[in-house]
Amino acid sequence: MLEKFANIFRIPDLRKRVLFTLGLLAVYRLGAFIPTPGINAEALAQYFNLNSSSLLGLGDLFTGGNLRRLTIFALGIMPYITASIIFQLLTVVYEPLAKLQKEGELGRRKITQWTRYVTVLLGVIQSFAIALTLTSSSMSMVTISRGAFIPMCVITLTAGTAFIMWLGEQITERGIGNGMSLLIFTGIVVGLPRGIMDIYGKARDETWGPLTPVVLVALVAGMVAVVAFIVFVERSERRIPVQYAKRIVGRKMMGGQSTHLPLRVNSGGVMPVIFASSILSAPLLFSGMSFFGSAKLNETTFFGPILRNLAPGEPWYELLYIAAIIFFAYFYISIVFRPDDIADNMRKYGGFIPGIRPGRRTSDFINDVLTRITLVGAVYLIIISIIPTLLISGIHFNHLWLIGSFFDRLPSVFTNGFGFNFYFGGTSLLIVVGVAMDTVQQVESQLIMRHYDGFSPKSGRIRGRRSW
Repeated sequence: MLEKFANIFRIPDLRKRVLFTLGLLAVYRLGAFIPTPGINAEALAQYFNLNSSSLLGLGDLFTGGNLRRLTIFALGIMPYITASIIFQLLTVVYEPLAKLQKEGELGRRKITQWTRYVTVLLGVIQSFAIALTLTSSSMSMVTISRGAFIPMCVITLTAGTAFIMWLGEQITERGIGNGMSLLIFTGIVVGLPRGIMDIYGKARDETWGPLTPVVLVALVAGMVAVVAFIVFVERSERRIPVQYAKRIVGRKMMGGQSTHLPLRVNSGGVMPVIFASSILSAPLLFSGMSFFGSAKLNETTFFGPILRNLAPGEPWYELLYIAAIIFFAYFYISIVFRPDDIADNMRKYGGFIPGIRPGRRTSDFINDVLTRITLVGAVYLIIISIIPTLLISGIHFNHLWLIGSFFDRLPSVFTNGFGFNFYFGGTSLLIVVGVAMDTVQQVESQLIMRHYDGFSPKSGRIRGRRSW
């Protein structure tokens, strides 16, 4: 294995890409220690400790702790993800934008440019909302005047978001790829040591009494099982057999071979979870925020119950989260996988699925298979995201109307969980494992393309033709 890792640095181009990626990730982490001017760090940390179980905890997870300290990268990559979701939705419902996407590289560049503009606009809106919240809070989170802090906060956070967007694009183009996912991956991984220390503190203090050793063993075994389950499903695929008929091209006989069309069970990877989390984090802009000196929205008569029910751990939030994961799983696969194009290409080169007629019937068959396995992939994402939530913080079924009193009679672990650190949640594990597997796969493909052995046992050096 060490020899295979050493091969990465024997290839000049791949070595340059890896070092370039690591350098930009180091720059990203450096920005996590540069605070926004005029912020009271101690008061802000105290506020986050009081609201760690709310949407603030989710936002702090994806920013790698930058939101907790309100650094120049406090908004993270979420504005860019939200802008990407907006344009991907528009390409489906808005015909001119769909035609522009089909124009090739030039059309994609225009859409990317508009995505950047919307990202900056969302950064301005979110940073303005954060500045209003901090200046109107009763905890003295700002050390300078309100008139000076608001424009400074908006400029600083928006510029930080634009810079993070540039870092992600550079990693995708000149690094090892998956720039935006790697930034989220880095933000989560840096928080894992804090989660480990939290578990160590609970074990030292015997938080769970005599059952503490049993709970710790169950926690470690559960994490290993979840990681193994993620790896198993991420590598699972449905293989559709494809047969190519023999045909004469010039003086050569071509085709006549059997192959397969691999369809991954979870073709969307971690993107449906990231999209769903990004959409449901929108109430973070309004929860606890004051508008021009008026009462906070979560304290008003109309918006208060709505925002409180959309907090993580609430039944309505989890229900919307499940629905959003299913929607984005199908939505993402509909964008990246087009059965009509696959069927046309197969017919063009003389390929067919045994027992299925070429053309429309082939497209319908592939679409039916995709529909079934995408549902399985969505259920897998839901299990990974929801089950750990039940164990960590619980779902507050006791807040439901009419039937909530029944859950109040049950032990508190059913509605409040075991109180583990948020970093061991299913969403974070899914993102970490999924992005790590995608990155290793990309590096492995680069190695195999240059006639080097990959990381997996089935990969190997490409053999040349024998010479007699």
